[in-house]
Amino acid sequence: MSKINLKSVVWKEGKYYVSQCLEVDVSSFGKTKKEALTNLHEALELYFEDIPLPKKLNVSRPAIESITLQYA
Repeated sequence: MSKINLKSVVWKEGKYYVSQCLEVDVSSFGKTKKEALTNLHEALELYFEDIPLPKKLNVSRPAIESITLQYA
């Protein structure tokens, strides 16, 4: 059995916490941070269930930045 270490970010959005994996496009949510991370773990297990582990994008020292867009 292979293992892969993935980084995630968690933030509060309304009444829920959102957890998102930084290396693959998978996210989940829960009423607490712990629940959001547990749900993300389960979602990632399902995501990788039918595909081989890919070479993951190495994200080191991520930073949150703001981008301002104009729209009509």
